[in-house]
Amino acid sequence: MLQIGLRAHDYAKNVTPQELANILDEYNPAAIQLALAKSFANAPKPGMLSVGFARLVRRALEEKNIAVAVLGCYINPVHPDAETREKHLKSFEEHLRFARDFGCSIVGTETGSCNGDCSYHPDTEKQENFDLFCRSLERLVNTAQKCGSIVCIEAVADQHTISSIEKMEKVIKMFSSPALKVIYDPVNLLPVAGLKSESHKSFFTRAFDAFGNDIIIIHAKDFRMENGKKNGMLPAGTGELDYFSLLSLIKERKPGIDILLENTSPETGKAAAAFLQKFNSASSFIS
Repeated sequence: MLQIGLRAHDYAKNVTPQELANILDEYNPAAIQLALAKSFANAPKPGMLSVGFARLVRRALEEKNIAVAVLGCYINPVHPDAETREKHLKSFEEHLRFARDFGCSIVGTETGSCNGDCSYHPDTEKQENFDLFCRSLERLVNTAQKCGSIVCIEAVADQHTISSIEKMEKVIKMFSSPALKVIYDPVNLLPVAGLKSESHKSFFTRAFDAFGNDIIIIHAKDFRMENGKKNGMLPAGTGELDYFSLLSLIKERKPGIDILLENTSPETGKAAAAFLQKFNSASSFIS
Protein backbone atom coordinates (compact mmCIF):
# COMPACT_ATOMS: atom_id res chain seq x y z
CA MET A 1 0.00 0.00 0.00
CA LEU A 2 1.11 3.52 -0.73
CA GLN A 3 1.54 5.56 2.45
CA ILE A 4 -0.34 8.73 1.49
CA GLY A 5 -0.43 11.73 3.78
CA LEU A 6 -0.81 15.49 3.57
CA ARG A 7 0.32 18.86 4.87
CA ALA A 8 -1.67 19.67 7.96
CA HIS A 9 -1.90 23.41 7.36
CA ASP A 10 -3.64 22.86 4.02
CA TYR A 11 -6.63 21.62 6.04
CA ALA A 12 -6.54 23.43 9.36
CA LYS A 13 -5.03 26.66 10.67
CA ASN A 14 -5.23 28.40 14.04
CA VAL A 15 -6.62 25.32 15.80
CA THR A 16 -5.78 23.25 18.87
CA PRO A 17 -4.00 19.88 18.56
CA GLN A 18 -7.26 18.04 19.25
CA GLU A 19 -9.15 20.12 16.68
CA LEU A 20 -6.43 19.42 14.13
CA ALA A 21 -6.66 15.68 14.75
CA ASN A 22 -10.46 15.75 14.42
CA ILE A 23 -10.31 17.68 11.14
CA LEU A 24 -7.63 15.47 9.61
CA ASP A 25 -9.44 12.28 10.64
CA GLU A 26 -11.95 12.82 7.81
CA TYR A 27 -9.14 12.44 5.25
CA ASN A 28 -7.57 9.35 6.85
CA PRO A 29 -3.93 10.30 6.18
CA ALA A 30 -1.22 7.80 7.01
CA ALA A 31 0.97 10.68 8.15
CA ILE A 32 1.32 14.44 7.93
CA GLN A 33 3.83 17.18 7.45
CA LEU A 34 3.34 19.43 10.44
CA ALA A 35 4.43 23.07 10.53
CA LEU A 36 3.61 24.15 14.06
CA ALA A 37 3.15 27.87 13.49
CA LYS A 38 1.02 27.28 10.39
CA SER A 39 -1.47 24.94 12.10
CA PHE A 40 -1.79 25.87 15.74
CA ALA A 41 -3.42 28.95 17.21
CA ASN A 42 -1.06 29.02 20.19
CA ALA A 43 2.06 27.40 18.78
CA PRO A 44 5.09 27.94 21.00
CA LYS A 45 7.22 30.89 19.90
CA PRO A 46 10.90 30.28 19.10
CA GLY A 47 12.72 29.16 22.22
CA MET A 48 9.53 28.02 23.95
CA LEU A 49 9.01 24.54 22.50
CA SER A 50 8.65 21.83 25.15
CA VAL A 51 8.33 18.08 25.59
CA GLY A 52 4.88 18.63 27.07
CA PHE A 53 3.56 20.46 24.00
CA ALA A 54 5.06 17.86 21.69
CA ARG A 55 3.46 15.06 23.73
CA LEU A 56 0.07 16.83 23.64
CA VAL A 57 0.20 17.00 19.84
CA ARG A 58 1.42 13.43 19.50
CA ARG A 59 -1.33 12.00 21.69
CA ALA A 60 -4.08 13.89 19.87
CA LEU A 61 -2.89 12.64 16.49
CA GLU A 62 -2.21 9.06 17.60
CA GLU A 63 -5.80 8.78 18.83
CA LYS A 64 -6.75 9.13 15.15
CA ASN A 65 -3.94 6.83 13.96
CA ILE A 66 -2.11 9.77 12.35
CA ALA A 67 1.69 9.95 12.49
CA VAL A 68 3.92 12.97 12.03
CA ALA A 69 6.16 12.10 9.08
CA VAL A 70 8.10 15.36 9.11
CA LEU A 71 8.14 18.60 11.06
CA GLY A 72 8.15 21.46 8.58
CA CYS A 73 10.54 24.23 9.61
CA TYR A 74 11.07 25.98 6.29
CA ILE A 75 13.83 28.49 6.90
CA ASN A 76 16.24 30.42 4.69
CA PRO A 77 19.66 29.00 5.65
CA VAL A 78 21.40 31.59 3.44
CA HIS A 79 19.33 34.60 4.49
CA PRO A 80 21.22 37.78 3.53
CA ASP A 81 20.76 39.27 6.99
CA ALA A 82 23.06 37.47 9.42
CA GLU A 83 20.90 38.17 12.46
CA THR A 84 17.78 36.81 10.77
CA ARG A 85 19.69 33.81 9.48
CA GLU A 86 20.84 33.06 13.03
CA LYS A 87 17.23 33.14 14.25
CA HIS A 88 16.23 30.73 11.48
CA LEU A 89 19.01 28.30 12.33
CA LYS A 90 18.21 28.39 16.04
CA SER A 91 14.55 27.68 15.29
CA PHE A 92 15.50 24.69 13.13
CA GLU A 93 17.84 23.38 15.83
CA GLU A 94 15.04 23.65 18.36
CA HIS A 95 12.82 21.54 16.11
CA LEU A 96 15.60 18.97 15.81
CA ARG A 97 15.90 18.72 19.59
CA PHE A 98 12.18 18.07 20.12
CA ALA A 99 11.32 16.16 16.92
CA ARG A 100 11.29 12.74 18.57
CA ASP A 101 8.83 13.92 21.19
CA PHE A 102 6.35 14.40 18.34
CA GLY A 103 6.99 10.77 17.35
CA CYS A 104 9.06 11.97 14.41
CA SER A 105 12.78 12.12 13.65
CA ILE A 106 12.72 14.35 10.56
CA VAL A 107 12.77 18.15 10.25
CA GLY A 108 12.46 19.55 6.73
CA THR A 109 13.43 22.73 4.94
CA GLU A 110 14.13 24.09 1.47
CA THR A 111 17.58 25.48 0.82
CA GLY A 112 16.91 29.21 0.50
CA SER A 113 18.07 32.00 -1.77
CA CYS A 114 19.92 35.30 -1.58
CA ASN A 115 16.55 37.02 -1.16
CA GLY A 116 15.15 36.91 2.35
CA ASP A 117 11.81 35.57 1.08
CA CYS A 118 13.54 32.77 -0.88
CA SER A 119 12.48 34.21 -4.23
CA TYR A 120 14.75 34.19 -7.28
CA HIS A 121 18.04 36.07 -7.04
CA PRO A 122 20.86 35.63 -9.60
CA ASP A 123 23.52 35.44 -6.87
CA THR A 124 21.96 32.29 -5.44
CA GLU A 125 23.84 30.31 -8.10
CA LYS A 126 27.23 31.64 -6.99
CA GLN A 127 29.81 29.53 -5.19
CA GLU A 128 29.86 31.93 -2.24
CA ASN A 129 26.21 31.22 -1.56
CA PHE A 130 26.71 27.47 -1.86
CA ASP A 131 29.56 27.73 0.65
CA LEU A 132 27.36 29.69 3.05
CA PHE A 133 24.64 27.08 2.71
CA CYS A 134 27.11 24.33 3.51
CA ARG A 135 28.25 26.15 6.65
CA SER A 136 24.65 26.48 7.82
CA LEU A 137 23.91 22.88 6.92
CA GLU A 138 26.98 21.61 8.76
CA ARG A 139 25.74 23.27 11.92
CA LEU A 140 22.28 21.74 11.55
CA VAL A 141 23.62 18.27 10.76
CA ASN A 142 25.90 18.40 13.80
CA THR A 143 22.91 19.26 15.98
CA ALA A 144 20.85 16.48 14.42
CA GLN A 145 23.58 13.94 15.09
CA LYS A 146 23.63 14.88 18.75
CA CYS A 147 19.82 14.64 19.02
CA GLY A 148 19.30 11.48 16.99
CA SER A 149 17.22 13.39 14.46
CA ILE A 150 17.46 14.08 10.73
CA VAL A 151 17.83 17.22 8.62
CA CYS A 152 15.84 16.78 5.43
CA ILE A 153 16.46 19.19 2.53
CA GLU A 154 14.31 19.87 -0.51
CA ALA A 155 15.55 21.23 -3.84
CA VAL A 156 13.76 23.86 -5.95
CA ALA A 157 14.87 24.35 -9.56
CA ASP A 158 16.03 27.74 -10.85
CA GLN A 159 15.44 29.47 -7.54
CA HIS A 160 17.07 27.94 -4.47
CA THR A 161 20.64 27.09 -3.47
CA ILE A 162 20.10 23.41 -4.24
CA SER A 163 18.40 23.73 -7.61
CA SER A 164 19.21 20.57 -9.55
CA ILE A 165 19.73 16.83 -9.31
CA GLU A 166 23.48 17.38 -9.61
CA LYS A 167 23.66 19.87 -6.75
CA MET A 168 21.61 17.66 -4.46
CA GLU A 169 23.89 14.73 -5.23
CA LYS A 170 26.94 16.91 -4.55
CA VAL A 171 25.81 18.12 -1.13
CA ILE A 172 24.64 14.67 0.00
CA LYS A 173 28.01 13.16 -0.94
CA MET A 174 29.90 16.04 0.72
CA PHE A 175 28.30 15.39 4.08
CA SER A 176 27.77 11.64 3.81
CA SER A 177 25.84 11.67 7.08
CA PRO A 178 22.91 9.54 8.28
CA ALA A 179 21.60 12.78 9.78
CA LEU A 180 21.14 14.39 6.33
CA LYS A 181 18.43 13.12 3.99
CA VAL A 182 16.22 14.30 1.11
CA ILE A 183 12.64 15.38 0.62
CA TYR A 184 12.09 14.61 -3.07
CA ASP A 185 9.59 16.86 -4.81
CA PRO A 186 9.75 16.02 -8.52
CA VAL A 187 7.64 19.04 -9.50
CA ASN A 188 9.89 21.44 -7.60
CA LEU A 189 12.94 19.95 -9.32
CA LEU A 190 11.47 20.36 -12.81
CA PRO A 191 13.02 23.42 -14.49
CA VAL A 192 10.66 26.36 -14.90
CA ALA A 193 11.09 26.09 -18.68
CA GLY A 194 10.26 22.38 -18.66
CA LEU A 195 12.30 19.31 -19.59
CA LYS A 196 12.49 19.98 -23.33
CA SER A 197 13.72 16.67 -24.80
CA GLU A 198 14.02 14.52 -21.64
CA SER A 199 11.13 12.28 -20.57
CA HIS A 200 9.68 12.40 -17.07
CA LYS A 201 10.69 8.78 -16.57
CA SER A 202 14.32 9.58 -17.39
CA PHE A 203 14.25 12.64 -15.14
CA PHE A 204 12.87 10.67 -12.19
CA THR A 205 15.36 7.85 -12.75
CA ARG A 206 18.32 10.25 -12.81
CA ALA A 207 17.23 11.66 -9.45
CA PHE A 208 16.87 8.22 -7.89
CA ASP A 209 20.21 7.12 -9.31
CA ALA A 210 21.88 10.26 -7.92
CA PHE A 211 20.46 10.37 -4.39
CA GLY A 212 17.66 7.83 -4.16
CA ASN A 213 19.15 6.02 -1.19
CA ASP A 214 18.78 9.22 0.81
CA ILE A 215 15.17 10.06 -0.12
CA ILE A 216 12.94 9.54 2.92
CA ILE A 217 9.92 11.73 2.07
CA ILE A 218 8.12 12.27 -1.26
CA HIS A 219 6.04 15.36 -1.98
CA ALA A 220 3.20 14.83 -4.42
CA LYS A 221 1.67 17.62 -6.45
CA ASP A 222 1.31 18.40 -10.15
CA PHE A 223 2.18 20.95 -12.80
CA ARG A 224 1.13 22.28 -16.16
CA MET A 225 3.16 24.22 -18.71
CA GLU A 226 1.51 27.58 -19.34
CA ASN A 227 2.98 30.05 -21.86
CA GLY A 228 6.29 28.22 -21.74
CA LYS A 229 6.58 28.26 -17.94
CA LYS A 230 5.83 25.70 -15.26
CA ASN A 231 2.80 26.22 -13.04
CA GLY A 232 3.72 23.81 -10.26
CA MET A 233 0.90 24.55 -7.85
CA LEU A 234 -1.66 21.91 -8.85
CA PRO A 235 -3.01 18.94 -6.88
CA ALA A 236 -1.71 15.51 -7.90
CA GLY A 237 -3.59 14.06 -10.83
CA THR A 238 -4.72 17.37 -12.31
CA GLY A 239 -1.69 18.19 -14.47
CA GLU A 240 1.00 16.72 -16.68
CA LEU A 241 3.31 14.82 -14.31
CA ASP A 242 3.85 11.20 -15.35
CA TYR A 243 2.71 9.59 -12.11
CA PHE A 244 2.69 6.14 -13.67
CA SER A 245 6.46 6.27 -14.11
CA LEU A 246 7.07 8.03 -10.78
CA LEU A 247 5.05 5.62 -8.67
CA SER A 248 6.49 2.63 -10.52
CA LEU A 249 9.94 3.84 -9.52
CA ILE A 250 8.82 4.42 -5.93
CA LYS A 251 7.39 0.92 -5.74
CA GLU A 252 10.67 -0.52 -7.00
CA ARG A 253 13.10 1.55 -4.95
CA LYS A 254 11.23 3.08 -2.00
CA PRO A 255 8.30 0.82 -1.07
CA GLY A 256 6.30 2.13 1.87
CA ILE A 257 7.80 5.63 1.83
CA ASP A 258 5.58 8.49 3.03
CA ILE A 259 4.07 10.33 0.06
CA LEU A 260 2.70 13.67 1.27
CA LEU A 261 0.18 15.61 -0.80
CA GLU A 262 0.91 19.27 -1.40
CA ASN A 263 -1.22 22.02 -2.90
CA THR A 264 -4.44 20.30 -1.94
CA SER A 265 -7.37 21.56 0.10
CA PRO A 266 -10.50 20.16 1.77
CA GLU A 267 -12.10 20.42 -1.69
CA THR A 268 -9.34 18.62 -3.64
CA GLY A 269 -7.53 16.42 -1.12
CA LYS A 270 -9.70 13.32 -1.34
CA ALA A 271 -9.58 13.29 -5.14
CA ALA A 272 -5.78 13.64 -5.13
CA ALA A 273 -5.43 10.80 -2.61
CA ALA A 274 -7.78 8.60 -4.65
CA PHE A 275 -5.76 9.34 -7.79
CA LEU A 276 -2.60 8.05 -6.11
CA GLN A 277 -4.32 5.10 -4.44
CA LYS A 278 -5.41 3.70 -7.79
CA PHE A 279 -1.76 2.79 -8.36
CA ASN A 280 -1.77 0.44 -5.36
CA SER A 281 -2.68 -2.51 -7.56
CA ALA A 282 0.41 -4.46 -8.59
CA SER A 283 -0.93 -4.55 -12.15
CA SER A 284 -0.82 -0.76 -12.26
CA PHE A 285 2.98 -0.73 -12.13
CA ILE A 286 5.75 -1.59 -14.49
CA SER A 287 7.53 -4.60 -13.01
